[in-house]
Amino acid sequence: MSEAVLQVRNLQVHYATPRGAVKAVNNVSFDLHRGEILGLVGESGSGKTTMGMALVGLIRSPGRVAGGEILLNGRNLAALSADAYKKVRLAEIALIPQGAMNSLNPVTRIREQILDGLRDHNISLTNAEADDHVASLLDKVGLRPQVANVYAHELSGGMKQRVAMAIAISMKPKVIIADEPTSALDVVVQKRVIETLQEVQKELDASIILIGHDMGLMAQTVDRLGVMYAGQLAEIAPIRETLTAPQHPYTRMLIESLPSVTEKKPLRGIAGLAPQLLNLPSGCTFHPRCPHCFDRCITQVPALRGTDPGRWAACHLLDNRT
Repeated sequence: MSEAVLQVRNLQVHYATPRGAVKAVNNVSFDLHRGEILGLVGESGSGKTTMGMALVGLIRSPGRVAGGEILLNGRNLAALSADAYKKVRLAEIALIPQGAMNSLNPVTRIREQILDGLRDHNISLTNAEADDHVASLLDKVGLRPQVANVYAHELSGGMKQRVAMAIAISMKPKVIIADEPTSALDVVVQKRVIETLQEVQKELDASIILIGHDMGLMAQTVDRLGVMYAGQLAEIAPIRETLTAPQHPYTRMLIESLPSVTEKKPLRGIAGLAPQLLNLPSGCTFHPRCPHCFDRCITQVPALRGTDPGRWAACHLLDNRT
């Protein structure tokens, strides 16, 4: 396995409410290796997007990073001031936001939106250099140079997503957080956007965290998969092993809920609802919905631990493996 370019250690993100702290990310640890695509999946409210926003330093009040470390090439980003983080964002770690149609400025041409990030990092370009740079970025994501002169509302959903991608790679960061980059797109456009993301990754030799909920898309795209539940990591492993032999009951039930194109079988949902993050159940947070729950699950929180080479899971059932 290649070296880790990003190391997350016991990360905690809380949102203050009148009723107490909502623990959106609760002691999450993982590594992102150089040149890999790591997927993060889970139900809505599992903490995926909050995780991505925390990694790029965009958690705002009433949210805060309550603890832990975000080590980018050995430097703890969680300890940086807002101004210092701003210098790192886009240059070293960048975000492709969820819903490009809402992240682009509707009254500013695409050219200026791409160049804004460079100006924030005090990079000065002549008009000719700026035009060349913008055209090159648009070409990398499969768009014509003429797109630079239009407004966001003149673009299709897929084109907007590619513009968001061009902005994210404008300073050649080595880590890219892609937060559901294919949401609200049809399947044909989804495929093109993901292929573009993979091409950009190879060209930049970047590492990517792909956040989403589409297990089929993850199966075709990522090298490893992390499964989040109620703000915690339930399992993280290479994608092939995850799909063929999941070790956490939640991962297994997520996979079983997918329709099959090779056989007829009843669709299986996961009974119950994800817990409220303001009032998490005792012990394993999944135990109220788990068909394999036993007494220890109700009282003791399972630790995320290595189970096989390259695999980690947080489940008491694994203690009894032979």
